[in-house]
Amino acid sequence: MTKVELVNKIAAKADCSKKDAEKALNAVVSSISEALAKGEKITLVGFGTFEVKKRDAKTGINPRTKAQIVIPARKVPTFKAGKALKDEVAK
Repeated sequence: MTKVELVNKIAAKADCSKKDAEKALNAVVSSISEALAKGEKITLVGFGTFEVKKRDAKTGINPRTKAQIVIPARKVPTFKAGKALKDEVAK
């Protein structure tokens, strides 16, 4: 599903204009992104949890040259589905 398709579904379910649905979707995505950038955890009960996890630095191998390289530590966003979402998908 693309963003346009999602906006259309939101507009239909919320009985609002596509413009308002897109503004709402953009606000939600922006708010989640800003919170994750600050290192905050977002929990939507029944849907899931967004959080930032830290990956440690590690040694990898360049497949072309077979030389060892250092992969730096970094922060990555993660999502863990909630029970209600898992149950809905399993149907």
